[in-house]
Amino acid sequence: MNVDGVSLTAFEAVRGRLFGLAYRMLGTRADAEDLVQEAYVRWHEINQDTIENPEAWLVATTSRMAIDRLRRLKTEREAYVGQWLPEPIVTHEPPDRHLDLADDLSVAFLMLLERLAPDERAAFLLHDVFDIGYPEIASVIDRSEAACRQVVHRARERVRGERKRFDVTESAKAALIHRFTAALEARDEQALLGLFAPEAVWTADGGGKTGAGLYPIVGADRITRLVIGIWDRFWGADRSLEVATINGETGLILRRGDQIAGTLSIATDGERILAVYAVVNPDKLH
Repeated sequence: MNVDGVSLTAFEAVRGRLFGLAYRMLGTRADAEDLVQEAYVRWHEINQDTIENPEAWLVATTSRMAIDRLRRLKTEREAYVGQWLPEPIVTHEPPDRHLDLADDLSVAFLMLLERLAPDERAAFLLHDVFDIGYPEIASVIDRSEAACRQVVHRARERVRGERKRFDVTESAKAALIHRFTAALEARDEQALLGLFAPEAVWTADGGGKTGAGLYPIVGADRITRLVIGIWDRFWGADRSLEVATINGETGLILRRGDQIAGTLSIATDGERILAVYAVVNPDKLH
C-alpha cells in the first residue's frame, strides 16, 4: 500500500473535484463524503506506478462508485416519505468554486438531474460539467464512444431545455429573495402573490419528520396562503430568517435559536419565482 506524500498530494489536489462530482450524482453530503473516502482507500490500495493520470483514474473510479450507489439508493428513495430534495450545502462558497460551477450546484439543477438514469447522469455530468472526454466516459459507463455521445445528447436535451428558464443573474435571484423576505415579515399578501408565477410550485422535504406537506403545492394563491400560515403558526422570538448561500446561490435559512431549522432555494425567470425548494428534514440540516 503506497501512502507516501506524493500519492497523498495527488489525491488532495482533486478532492474538491471528486466531492463535487459525487455530490451532484447523489445529492447528499454524507454519501458524497463516503464515496470520496472510498476513492481515497482504493487509491492507496493500487500500484500507483501503473497510473499515468491520477486525476483521470480517481474521477473514473468515483464515477463508477457513484453509479452503483445511486442504483442502490433508488429503492430507498422510492420509499421516502413525502418529497425528496437534495441535502442543501449552506456555505459562503460552494466546495469546488475554483471550477466556476456554482450554477451546476443549484437545487433546481440537481432536481433536473433526478430525471436521468444513473449512467446517463454520470455521462452528462462528466462531459458537460466536468469537461471529460468521450473516451474516458466510455470506460466509465462501459459503452462505445458513439453510444456515449448519444447518451450525453439525450441527457442534455432532457436537462438543458428546461434549464434555460433558470438562466438568470445572481443579482436578480438575490433581489427576489430580499423582496420575499420583506413581504413575509410584513405579512403583505398582495406583495407575496405578485412574487410568484401563476403556476409556481412549492416543494418541501420533511422526510416524514416535520410538518411538511407530502405533495408539491401548485399555484401562487395556494403558496401565498401556505407561507403566511407557516409564518403565523411557527414564528416566535427564537426564530429568524437569514439570507445565505445555498448550493452556490442566494437563498434563505430559517433558524431556531442557533440551529438551522430549514432552507429555502428558488428557481426564477428573473422576474417571478417559478419554484421553491424547502428542506426541513432535520436529518439534512446538520
